[in-house]
Amino acid sequence: MSSTTGTTTVITNIATLVTNDPSLGDGSPLGLVQDAAVVIDGDRVAWTGESSKAPATDNRVDAGGRAVIPGFVDSHSHLVFAGDRTEEFNARMSGRGYTAGGIRTTVAATRAASDEELEANLTRYLTEALRQGTTTFETKSGYGLTVADESRALRIAAAHTDEVTYLGAHIVPPDYADDPAAYVALVTGEMLDACAPHARWIDVFCEKGAFDGDQARAILTAGRAKGLHPRIHANQLSHGPGVQLAVELDAASADHCTHLTDADVDALAHGSTVATLLPGAEFSTRAEWPDARRLLDAGVTVALSTDCNPGSSFTSSVPFCIALAVRDMRMTPDEAVWSATAGGAAALRRTDIGRLAPGAYADLAVLDAPSHVHLAYRPGVPLVSEVWRRGVRVV
Repeated sequence: MSSTTGTTTVITNIATLVTNDPSLGDGSPLGLVQDAAVVIDGDRVAWTGESSKAPATDNRVDAGGRAVIPGFVDSHSHLVFAGDRTEEFNARMSGRGYTAGGIRTTVAATRAASDEELEANLTRYLTEALRQGTTTFETKSGYGLTVADESRALRIAAAHTDEVTYLGAHIVPPDYADDPAAYVALVTGEMLDACAPHARWIDVFCEKGAFDGDQARAILTAGRAKGLHPRIHANQLSHGPGVQLAVELDAASADHCTHLTDADVDALAHGSTVATLLPGAEFSTRAEWPDARRLLDAGVTVALSTDCNPGSSFTSSVPFCIALAVRDMRMTPDEAVWSATAGGAAALRRTDIGRLAPGAYADLAVLDAPSHVHLAYRPGVPLVSEVWRRGVRVV
């Protein structure tokens, strides 16, 4: 096979290949190919199909009858932080009230940490996620809440991913408790100016106790004027304006989506905003599960992500979230795998990841199983045996 880079590799003897391209294989949304092969040319997929039809290549790798899926696209995480909230979790799971201030506890630890400590923590969780098959991740600021701390969080994150989100509007910090309007002015002014060069996205926690609809609109509109694209923490704890605002502002993603009206579901079904579901948060807080079935049946594009953060969802495992989504959110195994790969890509407005079709990045995970269904069928078992990112075997 001719190459643009000089080196081509075929991974052959794949029991089941998930391409996420309905024009390939069985014509389903997963584009399943049995007894398959993938040809990698440099950092991209050059060919996929049945093993027997694979073109000649420079290198050959035998998958040994394992399944291959696109690398997971974790489109919602909060990984630039210091400290942990073990005590808070323990108290919550022990039925005791806990009033240590939640996010504020992490804000205090993060502000006190050095750049080196924050980067070491970030790298640790990225390595952990990569081992479990995550090849693309988005991460946010939001634990600094000062101009200096938010901009340094984004600068640190931007060294590790292109998908960086400015979340100065996570909560109103204690120092502005008496004047939330002044904090919104800071988030849309000096803080935005300092943070925009390091970010692609702007996010806001639109919820009672955080930011209301008018504040969220002002924050996201200001970000958009600076070239940042909106995403929203929406309708997590209660019904609210977040989802409608997301669709109105063409946000890439409305995240959580637990408490929805029929009008919210209808708006998502007719817009281009992805509903990103984060079952790790419900698991870790014993909250009501989002109704993925309702969204999918209405035709909404659904993504599945970890929400990895030290307070409400301290997991970096997409396979764990897939198992939760299938068991407790009424997704089929196929839907959950699609949402954790192609769905995550859609939530980041990307077409070069989340699928294994010609032209996409060669980001893939090899499973110690004959089928992707085992991710939900064998929960808690470390099935990811190899990870390739940009055409290089990294795990």
